[in-house]
Amino acid sequence: MTVDAHHHVWDLSVRDQDWIPEHSPLRRDFAFTDLEPEARAAGVTRTVLVQTVTVPEETPEFLALAAAHPLIAGVVGWADLTRPDIAEELARLRRLPGGAHLKGIRHQVQSEPDPQWLLRPDVRRGLTALADAGLVYDLVVLPHQLPACVQAARSVPRLTFVLDHLGKPPIASGVLEPWATYLRALAAVPNTCCKLSGMVTEADPASWTVDDLRPYTETALEAFGPDRLMFGSDWPVCTAAGTYGEVLDATTRLIGPADRVRVLETTACRVYDL
Repeated sequence: MTVDAHHHVWDLSVRDQDWIPEHSPLRRDFAFTDLEPEARAAGVTRTVLVQTVTVPEETPEFLALAAAHPLIAGVVGWADLTRPDIAEELARLRRLPGGAHLKGIRHQVQSEPDPQWLLRPDVRRGLTALADAGLVYDLVVLPHQLPACVQAARSVPRLTFVLDHLGKPPIASGVLEPWATYLRALAAVPNTCCKLSGMVTEADPASWTVDDLRPYTETALEAFGPDRLMFGSDWPVCTAAGTYGEVLDATTRLIGPADRVRVLETTACRVYDL
């Protein structure tokens, strides 16, 4: 059994995804009904649906989608961590249809011009509210923002921080530093874990190989260990570089047999309480 701990859906007739380039093959609708047969064919038994845009309307839509599709076991939504009533907002989301599927919150920190955004007092107050609510916080950041992630994780030790996409290392260039040093520093904080996701699109989408991904996967496995690593397809973003099956197969080949159950299933189940 496999858990896909990171995928998306979007409908451009509902709202634009302004992060998608104009002529990208991703600039079309991707529904959960498109993903479901591929996921089931690959042996996936549970998924985690993750936010795509910073608008409050998306999270209730995702919770309702999870309520309608048993394969979606959890939702990582968006809420404004800086709002003074963030605790009440989280409680409100949990009262909505499908609200029990809310497992975490994410914000596009990678787009924040302030590299210390996570350390702002109002953001820290929001992170503390997440910990109080028993939710987790997904980190979508660039390598230069990882040092702030380390400080944020230390400052809220009751909150589990989940690093998406390994912190987006420069796989296409083959360069490891300073990303690897930053990643190890984050892994040294015990309330952190990491997703093996988004790698094929950080590599050369047209010509990546499993060996291109290996140094980055091995660094993450050494730093976090299999009990703090989980697989995420990053569908449909991954389709710019490979099929769903190819992404899962690559990850499986990169993880030794002794670690596969933890990376492909049990870590995600524990972290997201699936």
